[in-house]
Amino acid sequence: MMRGRPSAHPGTRVAATLVASVAVLTACGLGNPNGQPAPSDSPPPPPTTPSPPPTPTPVTPPPAPIPSPATPGHVPGLPGNPPGSFADLVRRVSPAVVNIATATVVREPAPFDPFHLGVPRERVSRSLGTGFLIDDRGTILTNNHVIANATAIRVQLADERELDARIVGRDPQTDVAVIRVEAQGTPRLPLGDSDALRIGDWVVAIGNPFGLAQTVTAGILSARDRTGDELPLDPSGYYSFLQTDASINPGNSGGPLLNTAGEVIGINTAVNRAGQGIGFAIPMAMVRQILPMLLRDGRVTRSWIGIGIAPVDEVLRERFRLPDRHGAVVANVVPGGPAALAGLRAGDVILAFDSRPIRSASELPWLASMAGVGHRASLRVQRDGRPTEVQVVLGQLPERTPARPRPVPQVVPWPP
Repeated sequence: MMRGRPSAHPGTRVAATLVASVAVLTACGLGNPNGQPAPSDSPPPPPTTPSPPPTPTPVTPPPAPIPSPATPGHVPGLPGNPPGSFADLVRRVSPAVVNIATATVVREPAPFDPFHLGVPRERVSRSLGTGFLIDDRGTILTNNHVIANATAIRVQLADERELDARIVGRDPQTDVAVIRVEAQGTPRLPLGDSDALRIGDWVVAIGNPFGLAQTVTAGILSARDRTGDELPLDPSGYYSFLQTDASINPGNSGGPLLNTAGEVIGINTAVNRAGQGIGFAIPMAMVRQILPMLLRDGRVTRSWIGIGIAPVDEVLRERFRLPDRHGAVVANVVPGGPAALAGLRAGDVILAFDSRPIRSASELPWLASMAGVGHRASLRVQRDGRPTEVQVVLGQLPERTPARPRPVPQVVPWPP
């Protein structure tokens, strides 16, 4: 604030003080709105010595908001803040979610009863699951365990039509199956990109838990790349589950796990019964790779290297002088298999498959199985502390049991 210097003439001291006050009000924006000096009938004040301008206080700008990446399935504003409602999404996708009922004839040994004469008794076992339509011709994705060993399959659409279904293809080692009903113009769900989903993004599950049709639950993606060690699953299978806290219960199996754009990013498959809020879904990135084979051939033909592997633990890391615990250790080589013919040895550490780094041992079997029979794979290997390259021509993964003629799947009438 500027002050006038006292006048040498006492008679003008009061007038000078008034003029200085008016100048202060004007500087504060309370004077003439036109920005001109306020008029005064008093004589002008004597000259004053201006004081130095005040040092401006530095203003720290607010931090710029972190932009949301434009990834598929991402709706700006949702991941950072709880959505007000999923109602619009559910209304849009629910017509493509179906209930699946299966009937299986089970033979039981006859008890000691002279009237049965040792003839086994038969009973019909029924179970429920979920699926979702992926085209307008009645094609449905679900879990293999939902329809495995089924004698008859019945699908209830969202419009309450009940139709018999037939098996198109199934893959027990990923627990994926495709069935079809005779219907045209069916609604369908788009298949999304599970790799684009981020841990913490919102997800929605729709299914038929305990027979309660069209049940909707929501949560987040809790983790990814779960290998199945957390679940009592077939060790010969291929697992890289998405983990979610969206509630999944018996009957949800085969239903869709959706992102906030309404795209399917996983097939709900399993739940950890030892905990709450721990559900698992097959990522759509895996399903996309095997779906064409299931639709065309009804089964998945896999390639293989012909080795047994072990993860790199701390003991092996030190033994093989590795910088980290990435890679897969060759535990054994199948005699006469592709790896043996290529010169791969027990004790080799495979660090990359076709230039793709192996972060954990569980990744290698899937990459090898999907590369294709006859594919020449380049393996980056550490052997005796030195890097080397090994070329392997992949063979066909042998069947676990002798191959039998596969019957043509037929629609079986629903039992009374």
